[in-house]
Amino acid sequence: MQLKIMMPKKKHLSASRAPLILFLCQMISALEVPLDPKLLEDLVQPPTITQQSPKDYIIDPRENIVIQCEAKGKPPPSFSWTRNGTHFDIDKDPLVTMKSGSGTLTVNIMSEGKAETYEGVYQCTARNERGAAISNNIVIRPSRSPLWTKEKLERITLRNGQSLVLPCRPPVGLPPPIIFWMDNSFQRLPQSERVSQGLNGDLYFSNVLPEDTREDYICYARFNHTQTIQQKQPISVKVISVDELNDTIAANLSDTEFYGAKSHRERPPTFLTPEGNASRKEELRGNVLSLECIAEGLPTPIIYWIKEDGTLPINRTFYRNFKKTLQIVQVTEADSGNYQCIAKNALGAIHHIISVTVKAAPYWIIAPQNLVLSPGEDGTLICRANGNPKPRISWLLNGVPIEIAPDDPSRKIDGDTIIFSNVQERSSAVYQCNASNEYGYLLANAFVNVLAEPPRILTSADTLYQVIANRPALLDCAFFGSPLPTIEWFKGAKGSALREDIYVLHENGTLEIPVAQKDSTGTYTCVARNKLGMAKNDIHLEIKDPTRIIKQPEYAVVQRGSTVSFECIVKHDHTLIPTVMWLKDHRELPSDGRFTVDKDHLVVADVNDDDGGTYTCVANTTLDNVSASAVLSVVDVPNPPFDLELTDQLDRSVQLSWTPGDDNNSPISKFIIEYEDAMHEPGLWHHQTEVPGAQTTAQLKLSPYVNYSFRVMAVNSLGRSLPSEASEQYLTKAAEPDKNPTAVEGLGSEPDNLVITWKPLNGFESNGPGLQYKVSWRQKDGDDEWTSMVVADVSKYIVSGTPTFVPYLIKVQALNDAGFAPEPAVVLGHSGEDLPMVAPGNVHVNVVNSTLAEVHWDPVPLKSIRGHLQGYRIYYWKAQSSSTRNRRHIEKKILTFQGSKTHGMLPGLEPFSHYTLNVRVVNGKGEGPASPDRVFNTPEGVPSAPSSLKIVNPTLDSLTLEWEPPSHPNGVLTEYTLKYQPINSTHELGPLVDLKIPANKTRWTLKNLNFSTRYKFYFYAQTAAGSGNQITEEAITTVDEGKMAMASRQVDIATQGWFIGLMCAVALLILILLIVCFIRRNKGGKYPVKEKEDAHADPEIQPMKEDDGTFGEYSDAEDHKPLKKGSRTPSDRTVKKEDSDDSLVDYGEGVNGQFNEDGSFIGQYSGKKEKEPAEGNESSEAPSPVNAMNSFV
Repeated sequence: MQLKIMMPKKKHLSASRAPLILFLCQMISALEVPLDPKLLEDLVQPPTITQQSPKDYIIDPRENIVIQCEAKGKPPPSFSWTRNGTHFDIDKDPLVTMKSGSGTLTVNIMSEGKAETYEGVYQCTARNERGAAISNNIVIRPSRSPLWTKEKLERITLRNGQSLVLPCRPPVGLPPPIIFWMDNSFQRLPQSERVSQGLNGDLYFSNVLPEDTREDYICYARFNHTQTIQQKQPISVKVISVDELNDTIAANLSDTEFYGAKSHRERPPTFLTPEGNASRKEELRGNVLSLECIAEGLPTPIIYWIKEDGTLPINRTFYRNFKKTLQIVQVTEADSGNYQCIAKNALGAIHHIISVTVKAAPYWIIAPQNLVLSPGEDGTLICRANGNPKPRISWLLNGVPIEIAPDDPSRKIDGDTIIFSNVQERSSAVYQCNASNEYGYLLANAFVNVLAEPPRILTSADTLYQVIANRPALLDCAFFGSPLPTIEWFKGAKGSALREDIYVLHENGTLEIPVAQKDSTGTYTCVARNKLGMAKNDIHLEIKDPTRIIKQPEYAVVQRGSTVSFECIVKHDHTLIPTVMWLKDHRELPSDGRFTVDKDHLVVADVNDDDGGTYTCVANTTLDNVSASAVLSVVDVPNPPFDLELTDQLDRSVQLSWTPGDDNNSPISKFIIEYEDAMHEPGLWHHQTEVPGAQTTAQLKLSPYVNYSFRVMAVNSLGRSLPSEASEQYLTKAAEPDKNPTAVEGLGSEPDNLVITWKPLNGFESNGPGLQYKVSWRQKDGDDEWTSMVVADVSKYIVSGTPTFVPYLIKVQALNDAGFAPEPAVVLGHSGEDLPMVAPGNVHVNVVNSTLAEVHWDPVPLKSIRGHLQGYRIYYWKAQSSSTRNRRHIEKKILTFQGSKTHGMLPGLEPFSHYTLNVRVVNGKGEGPASPDRVFNTPEGVPSAPSSLKIVNPTLDSLTLEWEPPSHPNGVLTEYTLKYQPINSTHELGPLVDLKIPANKTRWTLKNLNFSTRYKFYFYAQTAAGSGNQITEEAITTVDEGKMAMASRQVDIATQGWFIGLMCAVALLILILLIVCFIRRNKGGKYPVKEKEDAHADPEIQPMKEDDGTFGEYSDAEDHKPLKKGSRTPSDRTVKKEDSDDSLVDYGEGVNGQFNEDGSFIGQYSGKKEKEPAEGNESSEAPSPVNAMNSFV
């Protein structure tokens, strides 16, 4: 047995619930018919007026008249009209037609007829079998825009300062026109506190000025309904002064003959409108209350408003027309009272009290509502209205006063209420309620429809609801029936009726699950029952996972112009498709290409100040939405300070104050103050001082006679602002200079003068006009008095006729028109230098080795130097070669030794050479005479490597070597040494052979060599000083063709299988050996003996096993690359020689070189050393298979 819960007596819907279509009972179980199209098609319903023209209907007389009247009902209603209280037979008027299926009338006056003919009061009636509904009384009036009456306007002449009112008085139109004043050029006349337009359209002048004189004050009236503008005749105004008046017309006219002739002197205010001390104003509730006070006076009065018994409503009060008009919108009865306007100027004040009374046309408190009842039910119609005065309530039934309507025992009238009891179907009708007073009326239609209908469920069958978990689920079951059905809910095909302790059952049929869970998913059944039948409907519910933001955007601080990115990652139910959108300050993102949005990010490029704010990521699905926000702070350098002000202006100080600019979200750490001297350095700004960021004033120290301007820059963590605007200029008084010129020097440019120079003061340091310099000098060792000279606009002074190189005491003092600077410091200087007179003596040379010599000399007496000693300079050159005796000119080389040194080292000399040198003393003027030349010779040295080595004419057992002698023999060559040794197929070195070759030879042939064998050669020259650098080369003797042919014949004879197998094994073994050799060569880049070769470069100490005579190991001395066939240097290739010159330690300085006191060289050698040719690249050739076989055997 199923438990059933009846719902109509229980109501759980709160105001916070989601909006629902509530089909609730109105009073005593009455029904409201849902606006369901299918339901309305089947139910009988009395007429209802749905659209009608306004009560006061002003029409355009140039267009057709359309009077609207639309209604609905079942069956569809028919329409009829009354005009001025009597039936309007539209069939008899060919100009009037009614729209099909509607009550709307169209009067065709555009073809013929006049709009005035159809003025009147119209009312529409819509009727069917259930009753009749009526429209409001619609008053039809055509709009009017009459012309101004013709009038002749005289010029208005008045004195300066008088008041003036220019009347407009527009023609009466329908509706009233809009008034404005313009000139002949259709330009609006300017208005102000002195000149303004009143509510009546007149133009008021509180006092006139000469500039008010004009010929074209024109009042315009615009009739909006007909879109026409009418204009008044222009008014001419002439404003004259009293003096002008006396000069022109005082002899003929009196003052009283002028319009508004009054004194033009200053006067207290008087009101031009309204008149008197008090007036009254009446306004209707809901309209705009406009109160106006316009006063005249000189000076122009100012208007103030107060409410005597209360305050003005803040949100509804507005001031217009330069506060001459007070407006209160949506006025209510509470706005009644006394309002006082006060006009005030410097000479006095007056006031005017306006008593305001707010009346009210009728307005609804409870308007009657349609009733749908079932037979036997009860109900009420309430028609409650208010107004001032209190409106009268009257009832009509189907458009007829209820007093003369047929009696109905089910209804009872009680003032503004009709009570129905035990109604029957014949009780159906349309009732009209009329509430009226002297200011208007209200008319409302409300029907009573008595129906007997079985239950109907209006919600679509099998509706699917999707709800987010842990949220309320509302399952609709919209129903209708008469009598009112009861509703119960079931879950599942065999479920019990749902209980109210778990669910909320609403009177409108809605089932609420307060907290829906996953197990709430399923099918729910709604059942509606009354005494006439039963209906049911299935509803399906699905519960979805909530949408969540698992990665929220974060607070960001970025500098203006940079890029910022916000991240927003959303997790959602897999069956829902979310849409993610970004908002800025709760509005859409700006339509700017700088904002880009992808799946999870918002990127803002080139950030500016307007981009700062709150950015919100909103994820929406069809069921829910979530959001997360982050704040973006845009920072930048501060805005410049402003409002710079100078105070406390003294001779040597001033106080500067300023207002900081916006810090752009980064606190200001300090202010930088700069100054400009507009007198001496206009446009150039200098640093003055800095103050902390919390300080906005600074006491600045000043210099005399400077035209200061200051500017301020603010600094924060991002940098400094732009400079502020410059302050006002401040010129300080002149004073004597505070300092003297700096960098004072005394040096002679000629042997008989003294040039005194100094760094002059700049304009800022001059402290006043007339800046000059007092230059003073005297000999240091004499008893002379100071000699002085005053000069201006220069930075040097030349004293002529001085002895050569004499010390002087010098001082330079600044002065200006205000006085002298403090006593200057004394500086030591010298008169001009002359060339030294004596050469160094006792010059002698000690040869240290073949490339280095030491030179000694005696110092020159100081008096003969005649200047500042700079040092000594050695000139030396190679005169001839000792070996060739080839005398030729060689460029001289120079070494300079600073100070008073008496010895020095000559580096980089060539061995076995003949040199000449001399020494000279140097002062600031130049060199003295040269010492006598000294000659010396350098001993022999080791030669350089031979210039080239070539291998030519290789044969089976011989190789021929050709070479060129060393380019630098550095002595007499005694012989050449040739060493060579074979290299086998495994790159091991064989026995080393040593040959001595006479020095006069350049070609040598080696015989009795092994055929097809690689040899490495080492070749160098010798002098008495020793052996020079070697040059190396490799070459191969040619192959023995006869043995190769014999080996070929033996192979041809060997046709036995065992021999073929043996040879295959041998070949395989050879291949393995070759592979091993190549791997070893490529793996480490060195042969096993490479370390030994690196340690012992001389080929004579190459390792060799003496016990068995086997070859030692060999490695390529050049590039350590594997030997490849065809890679060797051709036999006739020229090999470049190696460098053999000593690497020079540069002792002297050439022109700039120098030695230490002990003679060690610390400068650079002045000559260029000739570069020796580098040693040629060596190459080797991979062994041929025949060589490999020979080596193996």
